[in-house]
Amino acid sequence: MMFTNKVYKIISGIVLLCCFLGCKRTEAGDDPGGDSIKYEISNAVFPNPERGFIKTMSVYAGGASLNADQLGILRNQNISMILRVYYLDAFKDRAISNAGLSLIQEDMDKIRNAGLKVILRFAYTDDMEGTDAPYAVIEQHLDQLKPVFEHNKDVIAFMQAGFIGAWGEWHSSSNGLATIENEKKVLTKILSVLPPEIMVQVRTPAVKQQIFGNTAPVTAAIAYSSDSRARVGHHNDCFLSGGTDYGTYNNIEAEKKYISDEALFVPTGGETCPPTGGYDPTCAEGRKEMKLLKWTYLNLDWYPATINAWKASGCFDEFQTYLGYRLALTDAKFPQEAAAGSSIPVSINITNKGYAPLYNKKNAFLILKSKATGEYYEKLLAADLRACKPAGTLAVNETVSIAGIPAGDYDLSLRIADQADNLKLRKEYSVRLANANVWTDDNNGMNNLNQQLTIKN
Repeated sequence: MMFTNKVYKIISGIVLLCCFLGCKRTEAGDDPGGDSIKYEISNAVFPNPERGFIKTMSVYAGGASLNADQLGILRNQNISMILRVYYLDAFKDRAISNAGLSLIQEDMDKIRNAGLKVILRFAYTDDMEGTDAPYAVIEQHLDQLKPVFEHNKDVIAFMQAGFIGAWGEWHSSSNGLATIENEKKVLTKILSVLPPEIMVQVRTPAVKQQIFGNTAPVTAAIAYSSDSRARVGHHNDCFLSGGTDYGTYNNIEAEKKYISDEALFVPTGGETCPPTGGYDPTCAEGRKEMKLLKWTYLNLDWYPATINAWKASGCFDEFQTYLGYRLALTDAKFPQEAAAGSSIPVSINITNKGYAPLYNKKNAFLILKSKATGEYYEKLLAADLRACKPAGTLAVNETVSIAGIPAGDYDLSLRIADQADNLKLRKEYSVRLANANVWTDDNNGMNNLNQQLTIKN
């Protein structure tokens, strides 16, 4: 949220009858690879990691840690992620206390226990007349936070640049930090202390362009690399307010095009604002802008009039469904028989019905479940599901070794797991595909491919 908004805010198994299990099988003729399976797309609303509507939870120095019971009910509301804003108001001229650091760690532990992820932001004041901290203190605080980031990188979805100005939104700094030179120093420091796989969001597209001296969007050539530009996305905290979105944009159309292109590889999100100039953030406008800008998350807590209007108009569930990625099987093909110790061809086509792609890498496994013993065998696939872009299809064509798997009959599934060792066996962090009757909580959460394989000696 920019200045005007803040003032306003302060003031105001076997396929059972085929279709029953959500997939249909069509004969593949003489293709030795077996039958082609087509899957039914589902419009069901369900949570998935690192996407969707979020809740914002702020805390000031000396405040209480997150409420575990409150976090525990969020997934039942289809929420998988929160924004946690830490106001370091008592530490503007000193190091963060041990109690302050312990509070953050306690929060991270509770977030992990609840099966959620977090977007982080740090700030020093929530008052336009308040004061932030000088750069030397910000630098000290980031050095203190580095081990916290490293220890909890498994549950940090993204980080917002923060620190500068009211609400950490990079304006009106009492220490003169709201300049490109100082913003570059802060962003560079953040990137240096964050684990390299965690992306950072800045408040306006122009700021990113000026910091890097480059108006070209991130492309596949540098995406997901150590290049700093490839690690910086966008948050708009005056989304759908009309015109420049309270100063978010200077050249509106050009900068929206820039974000639209960048958001194929870096995350966008934020919150709505009170509309200006007669602008009406209707369902149609919300749908158009979220698709264009590839929104992956949106705050439920502000602006309430817009959120409530969507609920009354019937598009809230639609947005809840399509914010972020929404991967679904379209069709797949597997052999029905294979020799023990051999390799099998695997062909799986996945589409993305959501507004945005995945931004954090996941591990995809072909799972073979023994029909005789119930034992699971997993084979890591090479596919990078981040390559499945909105309205696109990713073809996964691989040869998978089944060496070491004994002869017998097996059910095939696809499990898409978190990369972190301590989360990869948590079903809350597994990606559910948007198909009818494929999801199962078994084996830490996986998607039934409705195909069987017989391995013969």
